[in-house]
This record gives sequence, C-alpha cells and structure tokens, in this order.
Amino acid sequence: MSASAVFILDVKGKPLISRNYKGDVAMSKIEHFMPLLVQREEEGALAPLLSHGQVHFLWIKHSNLYLVATTSKNANASLVYSFLYKTIEVFCEYFKELEEESIRDNFVIVYELLDELMDFGFPQTTDSKILQEYITQQSNKLETGKSRVPPTVTNAVSWRSEGIKYKKNEVFIDVIESVNLLVNANGSVLLSEIVGTIKLKVFLSGMPELRLGLNDRVLFELTGRSKNKSVELEDVKFHQCVRLSRFDNDRTISFIPPDGDFELMSYRLSTQVKPLIWIESVIEKFSHSRVEIMVKAKGQFKKQSVANGVEISVPVPSDADSPRFKTSVGSAKYVPERNVVIWSIKSFPGGKEYLMRAHFGLPSVEKEEVEGRPPIGVKFEIPYFTVSGIQVRYMKIIEKSGYQALPWVRYITQSGDGVSLCRPGWSAVARSQLTATSTSRIQAILLPQPP
Repeated sequence: MSASAVFILDVKGKPLISRNYKGDVAMSKIEHFMPLLVQREEEGALAPLLSHGQVHFLWIKHSNLYLVATTSKNANASLVYSFLYKTIEVFCEYFKELEEESIRDNFVIVYELLDELMDFGFPQTTDSKILQEYITQQSNKLETGKSRVPPTVTNAVSWRSEGIKYKKNEVFIDVIESVNLLVNANGSVLLSEIVGTIKLKVFLSGMPELRLGLNDRVLFELTGRSKNKSVELEDVKFHQCVRLSRFDNDRTISFIPPDGDFELMSYRLSTQVKPLIWIESVIEKFSHSRVEIMVKAKGQFKKQSVANGVEISVPVPSDADSPRFKTSVGSAKYVPERNVVIWSIKSFPGGKEYLMRAHFGLPSVEKEEVEGRPPIGVKFEIPYFTVSGIQVRYMKIIEKSGYQALPWVRYITQSGDGVSLCRPGWSAVARSQLTATSTSRIQAILLPQPP
C-alpha cells in the first residue's frame, strides 16, 4: 500500500496545498504533524516517520517546505519516500525552484501535477517530460474533439514519445563520481567510498535500443576476463527504462532511453581513496592578544596532473580582527561573515607543498570558545583524472532505420559529503574535497562490439 494523502506545508506547518487520494484518513489529521515534529525535535528523537494514533506521517523537508504523506496502513515506506523526492524533482523542473512562493504562484498546475503523479495512493506518471506534454504552464484553447491524453502515457514505453527526429544523432554520457572521506586527526582514513551516477543526454531519432558496457567485475568474471582491470559495483539502482531481467542474467545494461537528459543508473564503490590534497594546520596563541595559524597543503596525486582553482577554507576564531597573511603561492583573504580565511591557488601541481601563515589580533579579554571548530575545507579541479577506474567500454545503438550515431563520454570526479575529524587546537586537520573532469570522444565506428 502507498500514501492516503499528500500535503505541502509551509515552514510553520500550515497546509499550502493537499491532495486526498484514498479518503481513509481524515484531512484534519495533518494538524497533529507540526506539534509532533516540534516535540520530537526537542526530545532529540526526530525521525522521518512520525505517528499519531493510527495515522503515520512520512515527511521530508525541502527548502522552506515540508512534504508530508499520510497513511493508516502498513505502507511501503521506501516507495512513499521515493515518490516524495520524485515529486520535488518534477516541481523543480517545472518551476526551477521549489519554495512557498512558487507553490502559491502555480497553485493550479501543482494540483494538476499531484493528480497525475499518483492515482488512488499509487505512483502513476512521474516523468516530467511526459507530464509536460499535457500539463503546461501556458493557456491552451480547447478545441472540441481534439483534446486527448498523449499516447505515450498508455504505451509500453511510457517514458519516450514516438516520432522523435534529429538531424544529428548523438549520445552524451557523463560518469559522475562523488568521493566521501572520513579522516581522523592522526591521518587515518576511517571511511572511504565513491558514490557514482551515469547520466545521459540523448539526441536520437526514432525508438532506438542502447546497450552500455562497463568494466564491471561480475561481468568480467562471467566472461573469463577476471584479470582485466575492473570495478565492483554495489547498491546499483537503474532508471525504469533498463531491462532488469537482462542485467540479472548477463549484466548487460540494455534500454530504450528517454529523450533528452536523464539519470541512467547510480552505484557505490567501497574503494580506499586517500585525500588528494592533504592539509595540516597549527594554531598558536600569544598572551591572548594575537593568534597565528600556519597551514601546509600537499598534493598527493601524480606529478603529471595539476589541480586548478584550489580554494582552502581555514576557520578562524569568531572574535579575530586585524588580519595579515603570508603565502608561498596564491593569495589569501579574510571572510568575517563566515569566520574563515580562503586561500586561493590557481594552479597546484601534484607532489608540491605550499605554506600559508595568517596573523590575527584578539580582544584583550579572552573569549571562551564553546562551539566546536569546523574542519578545513578544500575544493579543487583536476582535468583528465579519474579515481575509481570505471570505464565505458562500449555504447551500441540499434535503430531500425540504421542511422549512424556518435556516443561521447565524460568522466567527472567531485567532492562528496565526507567530513574529517580534527583534535582540539587545530593541530591537525585533514578534510579533502575534489572535483576532477576528463572529457574524451568515442567514435561510434571505433567502439568495440559487445559480446
């Protein structure tokens, strides 16, 4: 079973719009949600699922809004949360930003979308490209006998319209990986994982069938190529267009793609990754009147590579003033509203070490710092660089007209949500974030054929 009703509430818990799908839960029950949320938050027992009697509230917060689904049954919670996040995605594609003002300004369209997204408590049409075929933001003149639901909604391939034509047929593949690291003060990596997504931008005519080949370890073992370089994909999640039975049988990713942009799949790799830019910092206080911070940054990647646009954010005491800086490379500036020093380095070659010293004055009366000190943050970009080693081995495009198409592939490695730990006194800080891009062109005629 799924949701009985869906509510969109403002930050104070007042309903902006709602849709009752099943009628088995009174709409007035939503009045219990906000008091229950506040109570649980004060108790430190906040959870994504709250209950009041026989009614359960499954909720998420986005910007200044709460999206709440109610049910009195033993609902499939993962299905409900997937629906709520998909609803946010659809609204964002319609209105660019989902906030209270956009809900009020587009009240009619929001209600129409809620009506199409779910039917009697079960998700229905959730692809925004299909919804935009018949739910538009422009006024339409109704002509007798010509109003109809697009056939795509009832087709077996409900995510792609028929009759699509392009002068130039191309597919752009983005392999995007986010690196999450958890590092303690001694420099030991406590958590290291890569969360990846493969996104496609499809400009293909007709109703093509695509086959994507990766250096998947399970596939290589099945085909006797276990000695080849491969990656072990975990927690794989696919777009609805992928034939899951085919993937389960022989690990082939076969699908008829939607038109335009979409996320084909996501995955996780439990791979040990070291911080590519290692940071050490030391703070010294002198007679409670001034403080000196020394930061050392070292590039722990190959000398042939260069990190561009490096920004190192160093937290400083909130009562600091009179900043003075000395850097071996780049420039530093004080951002008082964020209580940080930003050290900018345009180009950072691998294997190099650089130093930055910052001097600050402190008030004569010592201020006791109660709040925890945040870690140092690092952002940078390394062209032509990948972390996990995942590769697109081939992309085969089959269409009955037999046209030629060009697949392109781009690898992107970026920072994740990893947070490192540092001991008091800022004597050692090790937070690493990375953004790397690599682009290469794959000619269709040169791609190896799939097995």
